[in-house]
This record gives sequence, structure tokens and C-alpha cells, in this order.
Amino acid sequence: QVQLVESGGGLVQAGGSLRLSCAASGSIFSISAMGWYRQAPQKQRELVAAITSGESTNYSDSVKGRFTISRDNAENTVYLQMNSLKPEDTAVYHCKVSVRNWLGKMTDYWGQGTKVTVSS
Repeated sequence: QVQLVESGGGLVQAGGSLRLSCAASGSIFSISAMGWYRQAPQKQRELVAAITSGESTNYSDSVKGRFTISRDNAENTVYLQMNSLKPEDTAVYHCKVSVRNWLGKMTDYWGQGTKVTVSS
């Protein structure tokens, strides 16, 4: 089993910054893709940013140029640096990690979510 622990959410004024972290632990042989998704009230969950094991990244158009995803493979941790935050970035942010265990099985795990609120 794998556990994901997220941190870094909170309340910030528009134009401010936050840094989210998601640390994976447990039965991990390797991690391939890591990503951040968000879900605003009464909206569907959407991809914010993702990073592969080779550190290729992709971003939703709404956050390009403002958010940066990165990973620390030694710590099994993915980060999301969010700058120039806007009220429309308000949502619960979830990390997703694709883990291969020692038996070779690949499984996706989701974090519990961390709330980000941006005030205008």
C-alpha cells in the first residue's frame, strides 16, 4: 500500500503564491507520472499539471506561465509552485501518483486533497 501526504494549501490574496507538496511512502519500487488535479465547487476535477519520470511536464492552459510542477525522486515528492494566484484558482487540489510496486504492478494513488482559497 502507498500513502500520499499533501500539504501547503491555505488562504492567500490574489497575486500571491503558495507551494503544494505531496509525499509518497509505502510499497514503492518506482514512480512514473506525478500530477496535480483540482476540483472547484460544482465543477469536475481537472488536470492542472503533470510530470513524467523523465521530467517532461504539461500544464493546463489556465495555469501556464504561473504554476510550476517539479519532483524530488529521492524523496518521492511532487511539488506545485503556484504564483500570481487568481480567485478562479480556488479549489481542492489533489495529487496523483502512478506507482510500480515490487511485484511490477502499476497503480494510481490519489492524495486526500488540500484546499486553496484565493481572495480577491
